[in-house]
Amino acid sequence: MDSGTDSGYDTQGAGITVQRALELPGLRSGLPEVLAGAERLGRTVRWVHAGEVPHIASLLKGGELLLTTGYGLGTRPAEQRAFVRTLADRGIAALVVELGPRFTRLPAALVDTARSAGLPLVQLHREVPFVTVTEEVHTEIVNGHYALLQRAEEVHRRCTQAVLGGGGVPQVLGILADFAGNPVFLETADGQLLYAAGSGPEGADPLQVWEGLRGRHKDEPQLAGSVLVDVPGGGPGSGGVRARLILLPVRSPLAPVHRMAAERAAGIMAVVLMQARQEEELAARGRGDFLTDLAEGRVTAQDAPAQARVLGFRPGSGPLLPVVMRLGDALAPDGGGGRPGGAESGGGWAVLARAVSEELASVGVPVLLGVRPVEGRVLVLLGLRAESERAAVADRVAAALRAGVGRAGLPRPGGQPPVMVVGTAGGWPAAASGLRHAAETATAAQGLPDRPWYDARRLDIDLLLWRLRDHEDLAAFVDRALGPLLEHDRRSRPPLLPTLTTYLAHAGRKAETARELHLNRQTLYNRLARIGELLGTDLDDPQTVLALSLALRARRHVP
Repeated sequence: MDSGTDSGYDTQGAGITVQRALELPGLRSGLPEVLAGAERLGRTVRWVHAGEVPHIASLLKGGELLLTTGYGLGTRPAEQRAFVRTLADRGIAALVVELGPRFTRLPAALVDTARSAGLPLVQLHREVPFVTVTEEVHTEIVNGHYALLQRAEEVHRRCTQAVLGGGGVPQVLGILADFAGNPVFLETADGQLLYAAGSGPEGADPLQVWEGLRGRHKDEPQLAGSVLVDVPGGGPGSGGVRARLILLPVRSPLAPVHRMAAERAAGIMAVVLMQARQEEELAARGRGDFLTDLAEGRVTAQDAPAQARVLGFRPGSGPLLPVVMRLGDALAPDGGGGRPGGAESGGGWAVLARAVSEELASVGVPVLLGVRPVEGRVLVLLGLRAESERAAVADRVAAALRAGVGRAGLPRPGGQPPVMVVGTAGGWPAAASGLRHAAETATAAQGLPDRPWYDARRLDIDLLLWRLRDHEDLAAFVDRALGPLLEHDRRSRPPLLPTLTTYLAHAGRKAETARELHLNRQTLYNRLARIGELLGTDLDDPQTVLALSLALRARRHVP
């Protein structure tokens, strides 16, 4: 990476070098002689200061070129050594002493201490106007700042051209990584990696760099020497941050010009992300509207294939498989990594659509993916080669959908996982009815024990009970069947409802029930006897078992 020392400008650090300052007319006219620190003349001069007081180091911040005639250096060697050490500790760029009435030659204590401290020490053999030196150096520093701005603006111009030419986030990050000579990363506001560009030491994968450095220090706002810039535009609760741009100094140090370039790139990134999410969300909603219209009969089975082709779905001649994922009534994703926002917060749905789409690409069959934020649903239509693939494809699709939800960082209302329901495979008419059935069943299945996916054909009873949820007879039925047991559990311990639920789930098999509940057989027998006593019924009676099973299912839908 160019340090700028050949030209005399520190083009990375917004200043000029000591060497360049000595070459300017003001100091050059003083016939400068370097007595110490010749190997460090590439240091950056941030400012020029002139002074004659003994404790001048306390007035400096570091990076200054200090001009003096020597009256503040002290008369004794100990004072002179202390004077140089304090300047070196302060981190000044160089000390320039004009020979004259105070010194005709610089004392050995001064020179030796400067050499041991690594501080550039220059003596001027002729008198020079310090004000002229100050004006010249400060003009050069301003020019250096302008050079930095030009370099940062060049990066901004290249990034803008890349975006206007159809590029996106990877292209912008690549330009920035080439300029910085270091890997560049884009994270969500809560620290999840979105994109990476560049390479680590000796060509290492940038993902390994991120995991080894940034990925292990989530509690640190910034690693030493790195550049972290917020990409603006996040939704409510994000603090106005959509993402974060991070440059890690693993190949070479980073300088102010890299931060300037990153800040300009962040502005472009905000526009790219906003545009991409808007376009993605509109496309995903459009596909979701089509699938919903198909399910509700507003698109006929005859017209559906042509409309699906327009949306990019070409399933072939095999059966179609509808899948619906329900994310919950309280879902409120946003664009900043899944923190709650408004129920219609588009950014989160765009993130979800992209993540799920990328995961579904590995399923290996044609996919049409749509979202319906208002119902909290993701609708999927897949093209199978044969009906026999249904179960295997459903497994892969369910895993991909869950992985997409995890990548999008969406909240889980009430702590519940997403519900996946797989419909019946068939032609376009079956796809229409299957989507409608799966969508309703996904709502009815809320609260059931978590499974990778549910078969819509096996949840018809749950769907029927859900449709009766507002009927007062259903609540009365649940109360008659389970009331005494529920009252017991409100007052006494241990609760017995979990025992009954597990017993019925295992179709009355006591050994399996005891194993799942981690109970010995006698304890289970005692609890079952107590349940039968409370309910006034025989748990071995098939009609009783049926009624209790229905009541337990119906209870999820009764207030």
